Amino acid sequence: MTKDEGPAYTVPGVSREDSSEIIALLQQRLHALNDLHLTLKHIHWNVVGPHFIAVHEMIDPQVDQVRSMTDDLAERISTLGGVPKGTPGALVAERSWDDYSIGRAEAIEHLGALDLVYTAVVGDHRAAMDATETLDPVTQDMLIEQLRGLELFQWFVRAHLESSGGRLSTRGAATEKAAADQAGSQARNQP
Repeated sequence: MTKDEGPAYTVPGVSREDSSEIIALLQQRLHALNDLHLTLKHIHWNVVGPHFIAVHEMIDPQVDQVRSMTDDLAERISTLGGVPKGTPGALVAERSWDDYSIGRAEAIEHLGALDLVYTAVVGDHRAAMDATETLDPVTQDMLIEQLRGLELFQWFVRAHLESSGGRLSTRGAATEKAAADQAGSQARNQP
């Protein structure tokens, strides 16, 4: 498949032009979720502090489910006549975001940064879901199902960052570092 030609085939009822558009959207989602599961493992390995075990054990099921989502995306790309690209080089060359910026850090700091990661991933997944509404409801349905899981995982993260009054410690943070600093600062200042 070349960009000019589009896929040699697609599923019945979806035009080759629509299929090309869907494949491009799904490829970006594949890159994002491959990056997410690697970021989650990075956090799993580099989290420290008093909440280590809670966060360490919370992350692995997320990794497993996100990996499963990547498989679904890649298989849908193939079903539509595309060629899924899952290599690290393709991910780095084609992504529009930077690497996760936090190394070894307190659990709450990682969770603050991870909240921003999930915000970006969920937002882009929603945009792809919206874009596929008229192109292919089967693809849209898959993205909706994935969003259920991604939004649930973000809620798990946010439960650690939320006050009893409903305020997130990361509110207003625009970078992973700022979110980590805000979450860590608030945690240190609580009695």
